[in-house]
Amino acid sequence: MQAEPAEESQVNIGEIARRSGVSRSTVSYALSGKRRVSEVTRQRIQAVIDELGYRPNATARALKEGRTRTIGLIIPPASRRLTDMQLGFVASVVDAAGRADLDVLLSSSGGEHDRSFERVVGGKRVDGVILMEIRLEDDRVTSLRRAGLPFVGIGRTGTPEEMSWVDIDYETLIAKCVHHLADLGHRRIAFVDRSAELAATGYGPSHRAHAGFVRAIAERELKGFSSCCADDATSGVTCVERLLEEDPGLTAIATINEAAIPGMYRGLGQAGLTVPGDFSIAGVAGRYLAENLHPPLTAADVPADELGTNAVELLIQRIADPSTPHRSLLVAPPISLRGTTGPARPRD
Repeated sequence: MQAEPAEESQVNIGEIARRSGVSRSTVSYALSGKRRVSEVTRQRIQAVIDELGYRPNATARALKEGRTRTIGLIIPPASRRLTDMQLGFVASVVDAAGRADLDVLLSSSGGEHDRSFERVVGGKRVDGVILMEIRLEDDRVTSLRRAGLPFVGIGRTGTPEEMSWVDIDYETLIAKCVHHLADLGHRRIAFVDRSAELAATGYGPSHRAHAGFVRAIAERELKGFSSCCADDATSGVTCVERLLEEDPGLTAIATINEAAIPGMYRGLGQAGLTVPGDFSIAGVAGRYLAENLHPPLTAADVPADELGTNAVELLIQRIADPSTPHRSLLVAPPISLRGTTGPARPRD
């Protein structure tokens, strides 16, 4: 007896692949006709589909009908070195898109690279776009909305209800870093932001993290300092030197600038300070970087794989039905305690 038609949430391509003894991509090719599949394999897949009563959902149908099967990923300009976290987002988007049998077109934006972004938006080269490094007021979001091209942000504007997005709760996480440091007895703490140029553009993480820092400093009645720093190790050294010159009694840093952290380590060492014996550092960073620094960094580990996968899923839904309500995901991972935070040791 043939099984009753299964609910779409219960049967998916992965289940069909498992029962057919083939890969997910082979099932996708058999359904879409994008690539040739042997007749024997196709029949085996079809038999499983018939048994399960599988009905391709609206997303699969929409992607099959007249689409490019390509999504755009808008990254920072190639002239800027991507941070480990940014590379994690790129890798996770490409991987998730591949599992959905989609290609990814990388394009940069900003300055002289805006023409590349405009070609992606207006050239009908992609079915939708994932946008990275979003500002509180972002002209790219306005352009995408006007063009009617489905898009999802890794990050959000100051009016997040206008789009679908996934993001890290920088405000909450930096506040948690400050509270952790305060619990260890640190009373003089600095916040190290991304570059002054980036913050001046209205870069969302910079402004939200700074707000969280200011709030936590006030709640714990601490002495707080803020400093912008370019995304490289040399700038990290210079930043630490400047902070220690301004306040020799400083004992801790909370940061979202993962690219500058190795330089911060070096700057503290050059000042004769050990981590965490004399000085503590906590921040928001990619797990791979945090675990492989020496000592490993106490940090909120950004789940790039989860966020990238969710961004692709949200985009596929919007491609299938652009009228679907906007959805969002805000994550605040716990602080992983590692080797860079310890009890405050007052210095003369």
